[in-house]
Amino acid sequence: MQATAAIRNWGSEVLAGWNRFWFRPSDPATLGLIRICAGAMMLYTHLVWSLDLTTFIGPTGWLTREAVGSVQEGTYSWSYLWWIEDSPALLWTAHVAALVAFAMLTVGLLTRVAAVLSLVAVLAYVQRLTGALFGLDQINVMLALYLAIGPSGDAFSLDRWLKRRKTGVAPPVRWSWTANLTVRLIQLHMCVIYLFAGLAKLTGQAWWDGTALWMAFGNMEYQSMDMTWMANHPYLINVMTHVTVFWEIFYCALIWPRLSRPVMLVLAVPLHMGIAICLGMITFGLAMLIGNLAFLSPAFVRAVLVRKPAAEQGRAGGARPSASTKRRGKQARAHVPSASSQH
Repeated sequence: MQATAAIRNWGSEVLAGWNRFWFRPSDPATLGLIRICAGAMMLYTHLVWSLDLTTFIGPTGWLTREAVGSVQEGTYSWSYLWWIEDSPALLWTAHVAALVAFAMLTVGLLTRVAAVLSLVAVLAYVQRLTGALFGLDQINVMLALYLAIGPSGDAFSLDRWLKRRKTGVAPPVRWSWTANLTVRLIQLHMCVIYLFAGLAKLTGQAWWDGTALWMAFGNMEYQSMDMTWMANHPYLINVMTHVTVFWEIFYCALIWPRLSRPVMLVLAVPLHMGIAICLGMITFGLAMLIGNLAFLSPAFVRAVLVRKPAAEQGRAGGARPSASTKRRGKQARAHVPSASSQH
């Protein structure tokens, strides 16, 4: 009987922990920050196609239907761009509409609708432009998917500002389990990305002997900054190479404890900004950092981004109480029994 009760209690604790992890209501502040950054990234990366849209998308473009079809053979793919690319007018209309959706998502205007439209648009471009994509586009799709699930417009959005302007009162912050669920999905997705990226590196000898980063620094095709001076510091290259592999493989374990989480997040900055600055992949490096924002607590996000009114700052900053307040406090304490008297 005792063993059965112990197993039952253990199962109840596991189930309760599972429910807390996924479904406990959460402040949407972190999700709102991710929406702003991810929406801006989608807007910029798709705005770039505008420089020569018909050269990439169109019946006579570089990526023809036959070329893309040969790459996608055996897999399911869908894109509304296939239906309209023969008409430059329709193509540009759809392109501008997608940019508007990304802009609306960024500022949080009709956020739910904008998030779904952004997901559809991102998928359409990815499926049409297969062959001209890399990791950045995959991260864009991942973030767009989860932003379409969660209430990202419940924080730092024009939707909230318009409600406050209409009623004259700021709407209360609505905690929801979907906000928590969405952030958790992004967190776990980031863990999977880093884990498999690190494990894949172990198949290359250069990552074992510590020379992999030098191969990147010495590759003139990717250089946006001259890093050949690193050849004079081979041990530094070795350390940086091994730290990169260690960080990626153990990210999925060390990002969760409160003690090691700040260290892992701080290390993410030089790792991805190093890729951005030294190898020219600025958008990819920034997109990965946007994914890491999921591990910032809502309280920290609000502390950084939300400016409290002067009156509230005075209260939070320890404004000196009045004499009457002190007297009321003393009277209240006089009627509260001490800890020793309660035993």
